[in-house]
Amino acid sequence: MKINRFFAVPAVVLAAQFSWAQVKVDPKEKLDPIVKSFVDEINNSSQLENMAYELLDGIGPRLVGTPEMLAANEWSAAKLRSWGIESNLQQFGTWKGWQRGITHVDMTYPRVKSLAATQLAWSPATKKAVEAEVVVLPKVSSKAEFDAWLPSAKGKIVLIAQYQKIGRSDEQIKEFATPELYEKLKAEKEQASKDFRDYVKNIGYDNNTLPEALEKAGAAGIAISNWTGIMGANRIFGAKTSKIPMIDIDVEDYGMLYRMAENGAKPKIKVEVQSRILPDAKNFNTIGIIKGKEKPEEYVILSAHLDSWDGAQGATDNGTGTLTMLEAMRILKKYYPNNKRTIVVGLWGSEEQGLNGSRGFVADNPQIMKGTQAVFNQDNGTGRVINISGQGFVDSYSYIGKWLNGVPKTVRDQIKTDFPGMPGGGGSDHASFVAAGVPGFSLSSLNWGYFGYTWHTTKDTYDKIVFDEVKNNVVLTAALAYMASEDPEFTSRERRVMPQDDKGATVKWPEVKEPKRDSKEYK
Repeated sequence: MKINRFFAVPAVVLAAQFSWAQVKVDPKEKLDPIVKSFVDEINNSSQLENMAYELLDGIGPRLVGTPEMLAANEWSAAKLRSWGIESNLQQFGTWKGWQRGITHVDMTYPRVKSLAATQLAWSPATKKAVEAEVVVLPKVSSKAEFDAWLPSAKGKIVLIAQYQKIGRSDEQIKEFATPELYEKLKAEKEQASKDFRDYVKNIGYDNNTLPEALEKAGAAGIAISNWTGIMGANRIFGAKTSKIPMIDIDVEDYGMLYRMAENGAKPKIKVEVQSRILPDAKNFNTIGIIKGKEKPEEYVILSAHLDSWDGAQGATDNGTGTLTMLEAMRILKKYYPNNKRTIVVGLWGSEEQGLNGSRGFVADNPQIMKGTQAVFNQDNGTGRVINISGQGFVDSYSYIGKWLNGVPKTVRDQIKTDFPGMPGGGGSDHASFVAAGVPGFSLSSLNWGYFGYTWHTTKDTYDKIVFDEVKNNVVLTAALAYMASEDPEFTSRERRVMPQDDKGATVKWPEVKEPKRDSKEYK
């Protein structure tokens, strides 16, 4: 694959510049020799940084339906094969084809300024640059009044997100403000959010239908600012338009335009977005298999989603999970040649649209589901794993506890467990297996600012990875996979008695959901 050859050589040079971290082990601890070899390999010959460079800098974000997603599938399959691991791409559906292009947004009146902005995923392109006046939503209190205003949006670029009076993080305000000022500003922010929610409700639209109505009214474009509350970080999701561009503008520039429009300055911006709409694209999971030597029809599955949103590089959601599972497979293949059970890695597609890749795998591989010993999934950032729940399986304490005893003490001592726990109903790909009654476990990580700073944002980039922590997770994952493969017993699938909710009704075990195999099924 061309992208592999292009990026592999510089990656070797880059690797020499890193200060290699160590997964420390108590020298007095008597580790299983195979687990000890995992630790030595990750400490002395890790390929994490090289792979991160190739995947994140070379291929970049991996939005479903894009050529980059297919490139990531092919790259990961080739990487597995380079280690002697059988690998293939399994199709589970199709998606609308699209490829991001450049985004240029400039204010042209009343002064000239380049703006920090990003087109939303699947946004229509501009055939030529669109220059138009920027307007804000009208001060009205009913749908009838708003609908009467709609024709005036024709030919305008409309700002439809809430205006943020203060663009500082809550943590910074709390650090520097007096307690009285902090409480005042906090209350004002909460009230402003409530007022905006009430406004949108009163005009009779929502996040989906408002852009559609403006597009139908002839607006030239739509701009939002999906600010996380942390300076510099905006979330980038999908466009809700089919013909006009929809862009996200950083909070600072969005606020400036908003104030100008509200004060009658009639600002103008020029928008050029050069994305491409492509034919429908096939959706794949990358599957790698190390065949079991004694129990080949029983399986240990390593799980992570390969796709991402594309506001940045998808580094911590879920580049780190992908890298963890690939590196674990590499060292398992190298140091565990006589694996009893078949070890599978699944790098799923279209997780971000509803766990579609893993749900497709569950639906399409009933025999594997019947023989699955355990699934280990990782998908919440760069931090070391600190929590494992039993996901509602009654006997999870006995087997998870036993397997953890084979993990280096310095790694397992970081982890809190919850047994039997509650079954995960969504959030990440282990839930696809749990719903089907298959023991699937989330290797939940320390936050490292994940949800506020990198989750689906413009800051989810390579530099946010803490490789020391990822190495810890590789050792954990490989050791758990080894212990689960060696276990003489097949795991119990008995489910807990489900508790009652606050209304006295019995909570139900999550239902198996069919994957969305076509973009037309996605809203």
